[in-house]
Amino acid sequence: MTTVRVYVNGRGVDAPSTGNALDAVRLLDEALASALLSGARALTDSRGLPVPNDSPVHGGAIFRVVSGRLRETGTA
Repeated sequence: MTTVRVYVNGRGVDAPSTGNALDAVRLLDEALASALLSGARALTDSRGLPVPNDSPVHGGAIFRVVSGRLRETGTA
């Protein structure tokens, strides 16, 4: 299996190259991944823009887990 280096909350993770953003978060912290699935947390990119959980990973991708309020209102 080939992996790519991505960053979740500032920490490097070697995620499967065929994986998605949720997979990368799950590798870092299962509880954070569960919070994303429940809507308690949301995912953004390095610019703070919303990222769907099923977004494909790519080398150097940066994901941040933020308050779930982002999903409801569109702001952090």
